Amino acid sequence: MKIFSIDDINNKLIELNSWQFINNTIEKEFVLNDFRDSLAFAVKIGIEAEKMDHHPDLLLHGWNKVKVTLTTHSAGGVTENDIKLAQTIDKITR
Repeated sequence: MKIFSIDDINNKLIELNSWQFINNTIEKEFVLNDFRDSLAFAVKIGIEAEKMDHHPDLLLHGWNKVKVTLTTHSAGGVTENDIKLAQTIDKITR
């Protein structure tokens, strides 16, 4: 699996909605209406991630925030799987 270069990642981030490259990961914090919506969102991400066999780090914090961090641990960096899952997660929020 090919690890993206920093230039590749920056080009891919243009296609995504407000994701950031931080510490060899891509991440985004989502602010939802309330705790129930945050929890439901995290579960939806989990369902989609399981379908892709690619599992993000999820942090549910505050009463309405979910931070998603993506990297391909087995490859040691950001890969196409991370970009695809980020695209899927962005679709969930629409």
